[in-house]
Amino acid sequence: MIRVGVIGLGMMGNTHLDVYTKRKDVQVVAVSDKNPDRLSGKVRAGGNVKGQAKAGFDLAAFERFDEGMDLIAHPGIDVVDICLPTPLHMKYALAALKAGKHVLLEKPMARTAKDAAKLAKAAKTSKKNVMVAMCMRFWPGWTWLKEAVDNKTYGKVRAAHFRRVANHPGGPFYSDGDQSGGAILDLHIHDTDFIQHVFGVPSSVRSWGYSKETNKIDHVVTHYEYARGGPMIFAEGCWCMSPGFGFSMNYTVNFENATAIFDLAAADTLTLVHQGKRSAVKLDPRMGYELEIDYFLNCVKKGVKPTVVTLDGAANSVKIVEAEAKSIATGKPVKVK
Repeated sequence: MIRVGVIGLGMMGNTHLDVYTKRKDVQVVAVSDKNPDRLSGKVRAGGNVKGQAKAGFDLAAFERFDEGMDLIAHPGIDVVDICLPTPLHMKYALAALKAGKHVLLEKPMARTAKDAAKLAKAAKTSKKNVMVAMCMRFWPGWTWLKEAVDNKTYGKVRAAHFRRVANHPGGPFYSDGDQSGGAILDLHIHDTDFIQHVFGVPSSVRSWGYSKETNKIDHVVTHYEYARGGPMIFAEGCWCMSPGFGFSMNYTVNFENATAIFDLAAADTLTLVHQGKRSAVKLDPRMGYELEIDYFLNCVKKGVKPTVVTLDGAANSVKIVEAEAKSIATGKPVKVK
């Protein structure tokens, strides 16, 4: 039995709890949140994706702490799952490691690339597992794409466009760019991370964007530049669509011999156009959140380090996003160092 404590009962904390409480090999021992209404269950944070944060659990069944450090000190917890605001990630992750706990840390890894690098360095000296919850690396349809690219199933990728856009989620955290980092860090990082996961770290980025909901970048379009002859890769991220727009997540990838279209809202989520025929690709019905947690817990059970998401890889994603922001500020391509 793996004993888990969850710090932060927002959208992602509730989503993670939904996964843990379905498993027979996991006991949720404790939860923590500084908001008394969330901690009591009076207020439940919802999600922006169907099936997310359904809150299929009873908070009264868990020990409850208003301070996450008290949860970390609990001797009966093996895994600390940190779903706190981004600037608090490093502080609580380092404390959990010091206390001898395994750590699952929500994305982005840290508010800055400098802090992400510090955490990655500190974790290398620990025997415990630390993984950042980069859910797109596990998302059905996206794992299919990774495999198709790696195996050159349809030849090389010539071009790809990833798009993740929504209306602003509201609330004090998402409205404060100094806390959230704006859409470029909190939302768009999913695509930046997946692109470097599949195609490698780009040599440079050329980005365009603007601020609207926060003092940081809330709408970004980036060209990820690779060596001559490499694929044309673009990604768009935004959370400043008009209220009521909802959430849209899709990609179009053009291989030498086929075209793949993913649209989260479509009846056929993933469609492949190949040899003159258009067909739906059957996908695992589970969400990436469940699959990433399954993977992490299996690593804990087996005593092996996660390889699908490494801390160096998660730190690279923050570094690339910072290069994108610099490109927008300067109006020039920026090398990814």
